[in-house]
Amino acid sequence: MTADLIVRNATWLDADTGTYRESDLLIRDGRFVEVDERSGSGAGDIAQLDAAGRFVLPGLIDCHVHVTAHTADLGSLGSESPNYVAMQASRLMGDMLDRGFTTVRDVAGADFGLHDAQREGLLRGPRLFFGGKALSQTGGHADPRERGESQVQGEYTCSHIGRIADGVDAVRHAARDELRKGAHHVKIMAGGGVASPTDRVDSTQYSLEEIAAVVEEAEAANRYVTAHAYTGRSINRALRAGVRGIEHGNLLDDESIELLLEHDAFLTMNLVTYHYLQQEGRDFGLSQENWEKVDAVLTGGMEALEKAHRGGVNLCYGSDLLGGMQEHQAQEFAVRADVVPTLDTIRSATTTAARLLQREGELGVIAPGAHGDLVILDRDPLEHVSALADGRPDVVVQGGAVVVDRTR
Repeated sequence: MTADLIVRNATWLDADTGTYRESDLLIRDGRFVEVDERSGSGAGDIAQLDAAGRFVLPGLIDCHVHVTAHTADLGSLGSESPNYVAMQASRLMGDMLDRGFTTVRDVAGADFGLHDAQREGLLRGPRLFFGGKALSQTGGHADPRERGESQVQGEYTCSHIGRIADGVDAVRHAARDELRKGAHHVKIMAGGGVASPTDRVDSTQYSLEEIAAVVEEAEAANRYVTAHAYTGRSINRALRAGVRGIEHGNLLDDESIELLLEHDAFLTMNLVTYHYLQQEGRDFGLSQENWEKVDAVLTGGMEALEKAHRGGVNLCYGSDLLGGMQEHQAQEFAVRADVVPTLDTIRSATTTAARLLQREGELGVIAPGAHGDLVILDRDPLEHVSALADGRPDVVVQGGAVVVDRTR
């Protein structure tokens, strides 16, 4: 859904320069047309919004969400009705939009149906970039089976977040299949994780040959591979095999920083999820065993974030919250503020995120030709991070349409 709109008296953030500019903003057919005119030339009788006294940012981008994860018990999704999960996803996506996230990247779970429904206006929510099902080896992070199970229940339903593929031929087939269905990226599980029953956080997953095969298939389709990885060992082997994105990275090492820079790769951290998994995870379906894994990745996360920021790594904003904990999505701004300037975190949710999504100049920026996505705040977020972290912007504009207005 697109619309025409003129935002009057806007004090808007140029994220590249880190400075505010003042002008009217003209959006036509969902895209910015003019961003430096006071007269609003050619505005005609289109809708107008007065932003005087407030602060305007580009629409926010969350690069690590799971829109189908209405529970922290991810293994249970495969046995649920896809229709039920889709309704839950619709609710979760609407809530994300209310917080100012006009675009999100789903990194396991969402499919072309949710993408198409949002694009066609059937589903209210952020613009959706999806990877389909994440690829996992047997016993990997997206293998939901307990030790006593041999069959994967519901492996190929729309609800399951992953698929198991072992061996070069099998991972090629799986990657091609997800790309066939429209995936914007392919995600692999390159190391152990918290919310999986049989692997260890410090394990590596997939052989270098298997990872390289997935990278080859994604690049052939002009897409990219992102990898779930916590430890330096798992991160580094994935980067050397050609992976473009790393998810989490809490236990990275000095070589990880060097490789991220060498390959111009992207690191999407999501520290907020570990804080709330520790506090609330068991209330939303996380098992006791998996809850006990959280501390291992929480303690190293802030140090890794500071090291990556200091090293100049391409940092992207991510939340990775599950179930009812998704209400804390915007709190990542506050978590990062302890070690990263808020301007840089805003960049991670706008301009840097757009580069990761291969939409530089189209998303995360207020400029002619870009999507007309805006967040309007009552306070300067560079001075008051809570203006963002509260997750209640005054106004949210998506494609020129006012989708949230709390000023009325």
